[in-house]
Amino acid sequence: MTTTRRDALGLGLASAAGLALPAGAVCPPSVPQWKGGVEGQRIADLGNGRFLNPALAGDHPDPNVFKDGEDYYATFSSFDYYPGVPIWHSRDLVNWTPLTAALKTNIGAVWALDIAKVDGRYFIYIPALDHTDAQRPLKIWVITADRMSGPWSEPVDMKIDTYIDPGHAVGEDGRRYLFLNGGHRVRISDDGLSAAGLVEHVYDGWPIPEDWIIEGFALEGPKILRKDGWFYYFSGQGGTAGPPTSHMVVVARSRSINGPWENCPHNPIVHTASADEPWWSRGHATAIEGPGGRWWLAYHGYENGFRTLGRQMLLDPIEWTPDGWPKALGGDLSRPLPKPGGGAGVGPGHALSGFSPAMLGTKLQFFMPQGRYLDRARLEGDALVVAGQGSGPADASPLLFVAGDRSYEVSIEASIDGAAEAGLLLFYNDKLFCGLGLGGGRLHAYRIGQAERWPPGAATEAKRLHLRLVNRENVVTFYYGADGQRWTKERSFEVAGYNHNVADGFLSLRPGVYAAGEGKATFRSLAYRAL
Repeated sequence: MTTTRRDALGLGLASAAGLALPAGAVCPPSVPQWKGGVEGQRIADLGNGRFLNPALAGDHPDPNVFKDGEDYYATFSSFDYYPGVPIWHSRDLVNWTPLTAALKTNIGAVWALDIAKVDGRYFIYIPALDHTDAQRPLKIWVITADRMSGPWSEPVDMKIDTYIDPGHAVGEDGRRYLFLNGGHRVRISDDGLSAAGLVEHVYDGWPIPEDWIIEGFALEGPKILRKDGWFYYFSGQGGTAGPPTSHMVVVARSRSINGPWENCPHNPIVHTASADEPWWSRGHATAIEGPGGRWWLAYHGYENGFRTLGRQMLLDPIEWTPDGWPKALGGDLSRPLPKPGGGAGVGPGHALSGFSPAMLGTKLQFFMPQGRYLDRARLEGDALVVAGQGSGPADASPLLFVAGDRSYEVSIEASIDGAAEAGLLLFYNDKLFCGLGLGGGRLHAYRIGQAERWPPGAATEAKRLHLRLVNRENVVTFYYGADGQRWTKERSFEVAGYNHNVADGFLSLRPGVYAAGEGKATFRSLAYRAL
C-alpha cells in the first residue's frame, strides 16, 4: 500500500470558537464565536453568563422540554434511529447531557412526542409510522416509568390512528387529553394509556397570509401550557422544512381546555422572515419556565447553509405582556443572550470518541434495525464488535451518531473477519450516503448512495485499516492508512445536498460505521474532533 504524507487538512488547531482557520486568517465578524468544549465541540455556554444558540447542536428535532422541579428533561423525534426516544438532562436549559434512550422496541419511524407526569409517574406519548403495517401504519403509543432515567415500559398501543404530534394536557375538570396535529384533540383514560373518546376538531390555527413563502399550512406540534388562569395552545405552522421562511410558532389561548381558542395578536411569535437569517424554519416550540423564573421557548431550526446537521434545538427568551400574551425576545438568535438565571450546569454534552457500555442510544444508534438488533453489537474491552448484515451500507443498519459542528474529523480502526465488509460513513438514509470500506480484497468507495465505479477501489489484502473522514463545511475527504499516522487520500466531494429538502425523511447527515456481509467487524479507536 502506498502512503502519502499526512495532509494538513483537518489537523490545524481549533480556534476559541471551535472553528479551524488557515494560518494567518482572521475570523470574519459574521462568524459566530462559539466556545469549544470536549473534543472542540461547539457548546452554547460561553462561560460569562451568556450563551449562543444552538442550545443543543446537531440533529435534535421537535424538542419537547419538561420541567420537573429543578431538573429539565428533553426528548426529540428519533425517526428510524434505534434505540429511540433519547432523553437529555439539564439544570439550566443550556448545558445538556444524555441520560438514556427510552425506546428499545422498533415500532417504526418516531415523530414528535411529549413528556408528561401525572401522580408521580412519567409518560412519553409517541407517534410512529410503521412501514410494515398496511392497515394501521400511523399509531400513537405510550411508554411509562417511575423515573426519567428508566427503566421504561414496553410501548402500549393507544388505539389512536392517523394523527401525529400528541401534546398531553389536563383540563380544569381533571380529565386528560392529547392534542394532535391539524387542531384535533382526543380525551384519554385516567391512567393515560388509551383513548377514552373520539377525535374531535377544536382549533383552526392562525391564518397565514397568502403571499408568505411556506411549505404548507401544516398545523402541528401542539403543546398546552396552563398558566395564570389560561390554557395556552402553542403550535407550529408553515411546514418544518422547505423554504427557509416556512416554519413558525403561533399561540392561542382559552379560559377552558374546551375552548374557544383566541389567536395571539402577535402571531407568529417566532418566524424566520428572510433567508439571510442564521436560523431557518424555526418552529415546533415548547414554553418552559427556566431557573430563576424567566420563561423560554425551546424549538428547532435549520442552520443557514448547514441543513445536513438536521434541526437543532434553539432557546429563545420570552416575556408575558400585561394582557397575558407571550412575546419572543431573541430576534434572529444571531447574538449571545443572557443565560437562564439560577441554574447549575451539569456538563456541556458528552464526548463522541471511544466506546462505552452505555453508548447504545446515548451516542450510537442503528438506522432502521431489524429483529434483535441489539444482539448485533457487543463490547470486547475497548473495541466494538458488530455482526455483518446485508450486502453494503444501504441495508447494513449502520451505527451512527449526531455531530453538531460545521467542520469535524472522524477516524477509526476497522478490521474484518470472514466475508465481511466494514467501513466509515456519512449517512443520511439508505439511498443517500458516502463512505469508505474494506472487504473482499479491496476498498469500497461510496457516493450519493452508490458504489463508485471509477476509479475502482484499490486492491488490498489487508484485513485491518485505519479510516478517516474530514468534513469541512460540507466538503468531505476520505482517507485510509495502515497505522493511523500516515494517510492516503481516497477522494473528496461536496455533501451539502445530503439533506431533507433533497432526500425527504426529516433526517440528518450522521457519521458512523457499518458492518455488512457474512462475518463480523471490529472497530477500535473511534476519535472525533471538531475543526
